[in-house]
Amino acid sequence: MEFNLTDEQRMWQSAVHDFCEREIKPNAAEFDASAQLNQEAFRKMGPLGLLGLNIPEAYGGAGVDAISAAIAIEECGWADGGTALSVAAHNGLGCTPIAQYGTEQQKERWLPGLASGEGGLGALALTEPAAGSDLVGGIQTKAKKDGDSWVINGSKAWITNASYAPLIVTLCRTDPAGGSKSLSLIVVPGYAKGLHIHPQEKKMGVRASPTHALTYENVRVPLDHLLGEEGDGLYQTLAILDGGRISIGALSVGLARAAHEESIRYAKERVAFGKPIAKRQAIQWMIADAACRIDAARLLVYKAAWMKERGEFFNREAAIAKLFATEMAEEVSRNAIQILGSYGYSQEYPVERIYRDARLMTIGEGTSEVQRMVIAKRELGDE
Repeated sequence: MEFNLTDEQRMWQSAVHDFCEREIKPNAAEFDASAQLNQEAFRKMGPLGLLGLNIPEAYGGAGVDAISAAIAIEECGWADGGTALSVAAHNGLGCTPIAQYGTEQQKERWLPGLASGEGGLGALALTEPAAGSDLVGGIQTKAKKDGDSWVINGSKAWITNASYAPLIVTLCRTDPAGGSKSLSLIVVPGYAKGLHIHPQEKKMGVRASPTHALTYENVRVPLDHLLGEEGDGLYQTLAILDGGRISIGALSVGLARAAHEESIRYAKERVAFGKPIAKRQAIQWMIADAACRIDAARLLVYKAAWMKERGEFFNREAAIAKLFATEMAEEVSRNAIQILGSYGYSQEYPVERIYRDARLMTIGEGTSEVQRMVIAKRELGDE
């Protein structure tokens, strides 16, 4: 069992960290306040490989392993939760379906532009106003064949990157009879006639990541925009979400790490009752607990990523990593605010923003409750 990163992974970590420290972190508060995507930073991500984490080198991607991808998302999360969420969604949700299930022609057509960032960011449209975790029974967006086209009608909610997406992979019901073989993934161009991208949602946190509701009104796309086989959409989606949960876990480790660093810095500088509060046991215990939980969460994320890289079934491990890391990040950022006291509650210090960003992580890509359901199912041997 090897716990050290390889030389290549350490070099990658250093390169991504330096980029995030230079291009993302200094402006994080500004883009959060304005609720705008840091477009300049995203323009510079392509050459580094941050927009092709899950894309093979043959199609212009970075070709990195799963642990290296998790490392990159953690570093982005350390710099800014909103930017990191758009990076994670682009790679894990927008690019992965095409990379895993697309034909050779589809990969050659769509992946190079996504990897370079020149065409925009990838997006995946799953959630609907009345369907979040219940994909089988809840999805109402329908796709019907009409000649050489799919005609799509329905609506989606909480779709990350939609306003910057040249294409949106959309989960549709292609068999009105229902059941596990009734759903399919179809690639919809972001400019398609009849596709309406509604104004950006006003959110508590991760505000530098655009989120939108979508409406599909007789949207026509060619039949060859189907990913994989018709009816495989549910199984494809569940596999995609397993990988996405590793990313959200890694992002959460980055958020917690940033909050932890701020709390340590402040505790060493803040003097109360004659000495720095870092000398007080109550503060030391919160800092020690944070260090333990951050390290534990990272190891869980790395284990799930390692299993993914080896081609093993990692559904349980991804759920464990996401559950532990996201709840850890919320606790660590909460305690960072406590350590900073009134300053922690102020927008002048980053821990307030980090806490708001961390709050989403226990909700998106499967709530904590859903993760516990997944884990329990595996532990109990239920099918």
